[in-house]
Amino acid sequence: MTRKATTTLDQSQIDALVAGEHHDPHQVLGAHEDAKGAVVRAWRPDADRITVVHGDTEISATRAHPAGLFEARLPEVPDPGSYRLAVTYGEDTFHLYDPYAFWPSLGEVDLHLLGEGRHEEIWERMGAHVRTRHGVRGTTFAVWAPNARGVRVVGDFNSWDGRLHPMRVLAESGVWELFVPEVTSGSYYKYELITADGNLVTRADPFAQWAELPPGNASRVFESTFTWTDQDWYAERARRDPVTDYVSVYEVHLGSWRRPYGETLDYRTLAHELADHVEGLGFTHVELLPMAEHPFTGSWGYQVSGYYAPTSRHGDPDGFRYLVNHLHERGIGVLVDWVPAHFPKDEWALARFDGTALFEHADPRQGEHPDWGTLVFNYGRNEVRNFLIANALYWLEELHVDGLRADAVASLLYLDYSREGEDWVPNIYGGRENLDAIEFLKELNTVVHRRNPHVLMVAEESTAWPGVTRPVHLGGLGFRMKWNMGWMNDTLSYFSRDPVHRLHHHNELTFGFMYAWSENYVLPLSHDEVVHGKGSLLSKMPGDDWQRRANLRALYGWMFSHPGKQLMFMGCEIGPWEEWSEERELDWWLLAYPEHDGFARLLRDLNGVSREHPALWRADADPEGFAWIDAHDAHSNVLTFLRYGEAGDAPVAVAANLSPVPHERYHVGLPATGRWREILNTDAEYYGGSGWGNFGTVIADGQPWHGQATSAEIVLPPLSVIWFVHDDA
Repeated sequence: MTRKATTTLDQSQIDALVAGEHHDPHQVLGAHEDAKGAVVRAWRPDADRITVVHGDTEISATRAHPAGLFEARLPEVPDPGSYRLAVTYGEDTFHLYDPYAFWPSLGEVDLHLLGEGRHEEIWERMGAHVRTRHGVRGTTFAVWAPNARGVRVVGDFNSWDGRLHPMRVLAESGVWELFVPEVTSGSYYKYELITADGNLVTRADPFAQWAELPPGNASRVFESTFTWTDQDWYAERARRDPVTDYVSVYEVHLGSWRRPYGETLDYRTLAHELADHVEGLGFTHVELLPMAEHPFTGSWGYQVSGYYAPTSRHGDPDGFRYLVNHLHERGIGVLVDWVPAHFPKDEWALARFDGTALFEHADPRQGEHPDWGTLVFNYGRNEVRNFLIANALYWLEELHVDGLRADAVASLLYLDYSREGEDWVPNIYGGRENLDAIEFLKELNTVVHRRNPHVLMVAEESTAWPGVTRPVHLGGLGFRMKWNMGWMNDTLSYFSRDPVHRLHHHNELTFGFMYAWSENYVLPLSHDEVVHGKGSLLSKMPGDDWQRRANLRALYGWMFSHPGKQLMFMGCEIGPWEEWSEERELDWWLLAYPEHDGFARLLRDLNGVSREHPALWRADADPEGFAWIDAHDAHSNVLTFLRYGEAGDAPVAVAANLSPVPHERYHVGLPATGRWREILNTDAEYYGGSGWGNFGTVIADGQPWHGQATSAEIVLPPLSVIWFVHDDA
């Protein structure tokens, strides 16, 4: 395609170039056909002279404007990659390809889909991408800033001089674009904008796939060279349904999991150490606290500035790919915390990106989070929804993670979340539901599951909102699972009480079974429960040191007995006394003590024994998979029940004695006569317990009891959970 040019430039175009506010510098710069053949115009403020080098021909350019506009005449329009500009500053001459010789990298379909909020692979067009165009290697830059007066790309390739690379806006899309030849992977860059109100600001790229190591905040060009080898994992994942399969999750803050001598480990080192550890404990998945780039380490990743960039604290994005790939090769799934609810106010990131409320809602009653001092996305804007939904797809498809745990979903659903009086705006029907956010979540899960039917989308939703894990076409939000925050609160409340008072709070454990099948639940003992002065799990437990450890082992046993998938924060295998801090590594030294290594031994067996007995998980989301034996023995602090799976799965009998007093001849109903094997006892000496138990088996030959066909007398150790399975199984 050939561009026409006028012999004489309009002064207004020159003025716009000088001011950095020309919306289409390509209309003036680059190679154009005119009445005399062709003209090449170059914009180089401070240059002494420019020569156009075309093959063996060198044409000296004349200065068309003192601010730095040069012009050279050629007999015909050259191909974009066939000529170079020799730019001289004093005694130094630089040879470069002309950025304004190249046509846009985004087409009309791209812009149309972005405007509608339906460009599901927008990360392939927006941001910085190394490409070869007309035989020239370079990087395309594209950024959405519809209200900016002008946008330039600056970086280490142009001495951070915004005058050198003004960008063009594409039609009415608000997308500014430029191809800069010879910019390669690793280059640092930002966008320099003249905002709607005339201020000159610099911004990191919202679509950058790599970011400068904090506290630096530039974006970086990245071209992946990674080769995935996790095809077997993908095939196996496709054969599984996480709702009916065994799932237990090890939650990790990568920056503080291991920090030998205070050093931050890189992704590749962490990949091997983490895989060895998680595989040894028997967890099926790791869940990483947010891995997207964030400026403040103390936010643990929950205040995201670079949604498409894995944090550079541990290396480059291919290092993150290596971590995921290696975990997959070891049979371990990878979930990542994802933060669609809010973003920080850092002036160099998303906040008032082009001088207006672009990504956030303009009304502070809807656009600011009172709890976190952050900004709320405008879910009613097509381009913003597109940004977030495509971001979810990016982590799932480009970075191969197996699922996302959406953070703070409740704050999306309610307009009055943490707001009172006139601090919130009702919806069009006068209600408190955030209709735009609800539609966003439905669209998110619809698109994600249409493209990736085997991934696991999990909601951290702390209210009784109905249908969080119901499919969208049945009126739900479309998540596959939801964190059971009610179970977590009630269970920790009960276990933190002195056993002498527990009989008055028996319902804190039994109430959860009233709604245990209303959603597909994950039972979380997450990072949130061991920070901000809450203490560690072990320090929450009552009694002397022995009783504290016994209580914690019983808590673990109770958790793995309960319907729902398990999620446990790193350190659960150590039983630390101190609460977690992101500033130091876990207290691994405690594992040298048998009473602490007992927690690791117990978790290995809880995972291992559970895998072997599908009744403990196959029907987690089905009330037919659970039956009480006796829920009423509050005075003894004892609860007994049965777990069932599918036909052919041997039922598991669970007995929990949450009193420090052992019961040596406790009468319990069982559904079948004969020998019942004790397959797990949290009070075993192997785990650091007292060793009370049933010598491996009990015999059920008694009268019907607790509504069961028969019964047995069993030993219930103090502060323990025991599992039995019929010996015919």
